[in-house]
Amino acid sequence: MATSTKAKKKTVRIASGRKRARQDVKLNAANSSLRSMFRSAVKGVQKAVAGGDKGKAAELFKAAQSVIDSVADKGVFHKNKAARHKSRLAAKVKALATA
Repeated sequence: MATSTKAKKKTVRIASGRKRARQDVKLNAANSSLRSMFRSAVKGVQKAVAGGDKGKAAELFKAAQSVIDSVADKGVFHKNKAARHKSRLAAKVKALATA
């Protein structure tokens, strides 16, 4: 007996439910895109910090801040999570600049 990792979806019979399912597909795609953009922005800053490039790290951090805020404003992540990420990245960039 092999159990599948993904639960089988039931077909929705009510019209409003079918519409909701269609909307969910679009929203899921949009949210996935935003999450990916968020991760890429954070990784870019972290790589610049790891590489020891002060100027590039500061520049990427500035761009990442707007991406992080944008994602939080859209409700993909909680505002506190966004603030936490910005704070940690800022600390890394600042530590790099003072070192």
